[in-house]
Amino acid sequence: MEQLHGDILVVGLGTSGEAAARYCVQRAANGDPVTVTVIDSSDSDTLRVRAQHLAEAGASVCLSASHVAGSYDLAIASPGIPPHAALMGEVREAAVEVISELEFAYRRSDSPWLAVTGTNGKTTVTSLLGHLLQTAGVSATVVGNIGTPAISMVDEVGPAGALVAEVSSFQLALVRDFHPRVSVLLNITPDHLDWHGSIERYALDKSRVFARQNTEDTAVIDRDDPGAARMIGAVRSQGVRVVEVSIGSVPEGGAGLAPDGTLTLDTTAGTLRLVHRDELLLKGDHNVSNALAASAAAHAFGATADAIATGLRTFEPIEHRLEPVGVLRGIEYFNDSKATNPDAALKALAALAGRDLLMLLGGRNKGAHFGELGRAMARAGARAIVFGEAAEEIAGDLQATGVAFERADRLADAVRMAAGLAKSGGAVVLSPACASFDEFSGYAERGSVFRRLVNEMAEGDV
Repeated sequence: MEQLHGDILVVGLGTSGEAAARYCVQRAANGDPVTVTVIDSSDSDTLRVRAQHLAEAGASVCLSASHVAGSYDLAIASPGIPPHAALMGEVREAAVEVISELEFAYRRSDSPWLAVTGTNGKTTVTSLLGHLLQTAGVSATVVGNIGTPAISMVDEVGPAGALVAEVSSFQLALVRDFHPRVSVLLNITPDHLDWHGSIERYALDKSRVFARQNTEDTAVIDRDDPGAARMIGAVRSQGVRVVEVSIGSVPEGGAGLAPDGTLTLDTTAGTLRLVHRDELLLKGDHNVSNALAASAAAHAFGATADAIATGLRTFEPIEHRLEPVGVLRGIEYFNDSKATNPDAALKALAALAGRDLLMLLGGRNKGAHFGELGRAMARAGARAIVFGEAAEEIAGDLQATGVAFERADRLADAVRMAAGLAKSGGAVVLSPACASFDEFSGYAERGSVFRRLVNEMAEGDV
């Protein structure tokens, strides 16, 4: 690994920022000619502990920062800071180059990368892709927006392994050299518009996952999603091999669902029939699409059909994504806390079609509208409890579409209310359609609290 050098500014002490800063101070401790400065505009007990550890390791750290002092060869920016923020403007003035932790990790790595992006389904597909490759005997490590910052693993995974990364639009907005051997684009629907400013800018940032790919690479794109499908022609014009995904048919050279319900790959070696959709442990049409995308990506990286089929049969639902958490008085509870936008909640609604469904909706809105979700709920006969910061906004859209709903202040209130309103044989799903930051540190905490509340009710504690 070549030396790291120069004056580096890490902007933000979240998970990825802390990991980048730790990597840099470790390189400095190993003798690389690098200085490390870390700033964060916030201040909290957690940040102070992180700041103290980094300062003890040799970094210069400033919390509650409102300005950027000095000049830097490189700035590594947190995804939590929008590009239009005043602090980011100063960062761009102070640094020769501003990149994301994803780009930084790619530059410091000598491993092949597979990258998964899209508005919804990224975490499931990234986890499943890693599982399929591991089942095929590949030393695959799952990193990125899924939880483990990529930079923390680049020294652990060499050229014989692979890094399977969930990549967000925030991270992709600040890449330059990032070049995955296999990329996956699942869908593009309105999300994070408060950060990107427009759906056009959001889509453009997503498309940067393909920017460096060439004739030796593969792009897996879901053609059933209009936002993703619009990119197929441009990516193919780069000479990239495009594998189209569809649950309506089996595309030529793509991955699809055969008329009998079998997940199928159309390849140069012939038709590869994998598993019947009923063999998947994941629920819903959207997860059939997810399984097809992961299978296509794994096959492009060299996994055999037998290994992929085995991996598909053994992959279990992961936390916070339509995760069954209990049955109480005949009512099934699902934790779908990762559904942080209306399109994700729509997928939960579709996956639980035919059930008497009570949806828990609320949190902090990210610039989305809830009318389409309300209309779909009305058609399905679903009811709702709205809670949190966006409750009144959601209530307005539900009322306009004729959906029956109740209001609660916080998630705990919504869960207790749901226990009294749901009907035996039905289901309650936490699929909030909003971010969690009005009440929780992230979707994972929100989902864990939901699971605990359900378990406590089952035990008779509340």
